[in-house]
Amino acid sequence: MGAGPAGLTVGNILRAAAVDCLVLETETREFIEQRPRAGVIEEWAVRGLEKRGLARNLLDRAELHSACEFRFDGERYRFPYGELTGSHHFVYPQPLLVTDLVREYADVRGGQIRFGVRDVRVHDIDTDRPSVSYTCQETGEQRTVHCDFVAGCDGARGVTRAALPPERVRVARHDYGIGWLALLAEAPPSADCVLFGCHARGFAGQMPRSPEVTRYYLQCPPGDAPENWPHERVWAELQERLGASGVPPLTEGRLIEKRVLDMHDYVVEPMGSGRLFLAGDAAHLVAPIAAKGMNLALHDAFLLGDALVARLTSGDDSGLGGYAEACLRRVWDYQEFSQWLSEVYHGTAAGDPFRAGTTLARLRRLFTSPAAAAAFAEQYLGTAARY
Repeated sequence: MGAGPAGLTVGNILRAAAVDCLVLETETREFIEQRPRAGVIEEWAVRGLEKRGLARNLLDRAELHSACEFRFDGERYRFPYGELTGSHHFVYPQPLLVTDLVREYADVRGGQIRFGVRDVRVHDIDTDRPSVSYTCQETGEQRTVHCDFVAGCDGARGVTRAALPPERVRVARHDYGIGWLALLAEAPPSADCVLFGCHARGFAGQMPRSPEVTRYYLQCPPGDAPENWPHERVWAELQERLGASGVPPLTEGRLIEKRVLDMHDYVVEPMGSGRLFLAGDAAHLVAPIAAKGMNLALHDAFLLGDALVARLTSGDDSGLGGYAEACLRRVWDYQEFSQWLSEVYHGTAAGDPFRAGTTLARLRRLFTSPAAAAAFAEQYLGTAARY
């Protein structure tokens, strides 16, 4: 269920082992291949894709980032995490990765996929023959697929999480009480790396996506409306919050996307029941504060795909039995880092002098303490979570 990075990766792993599977997706192929989403992929995740034959275009086309820059107190502070760790980030927009995964799954490995499905329902997950029913958009015909397992990779608004028996699951949720205005600008990045602006007016971020397009974020009230942020106001706030001594103004351009994200996290435990297993945002949502969401989805997909192959080809249940526990160790590690980083990003704008002071102390420590710098670099790159 779901043709995002998690679902398509699971499907590709199954097809590589000659296991039959069907991917169901409510959107069109064109939509998922163009939908703006994350773009920062950690090196361990890229190596996992490469191991499974899924990273050829990524390795050829992705930009490599080995530093980021914090801007606070009117100054700029470059953080060269590549020098500290020997690792780097790959910047490869999620639509490009999804395009690669769809092509490999459907056009190369012969996987079945249905786009534009409606009225999706999951049935009988506690039996050895669960099923999924859906309405075909083209014909209006209702169809039912009987299967051995269901992989719920259909995101935060999908149907598979709701199919779990409520008495067996716990959903832990955290709300940050802030919003981010997510922007895509037709403008080249104004620096060669990610920028984090920690400002009394609110957080701002620059995330390069390509030589022509840049992702920006602006802290705003939760539930704010994009219409409250016309072109002039957006760029005035970005210039102010990302400004620093000795740096030129940001390069401005047309805004091609504006949407408000309310910052919150949740974790579903356990990540499945019976023959239904969740992966990606269906199982856990981590706010984009630390750019961890797609990486967690890929981690789930590697473990779930390999576990399903072991069960279906050799009868080995150990991977499925330990799947949720193995995933959740990394999930909770990333959630904790996201909370810590949120205070760094947003503490100076909290209106509380004490929080502002401790936030600035944390920021300065990153650039004066080798131990603090090493710990941050490991968490930022995901190399501290060796599971």
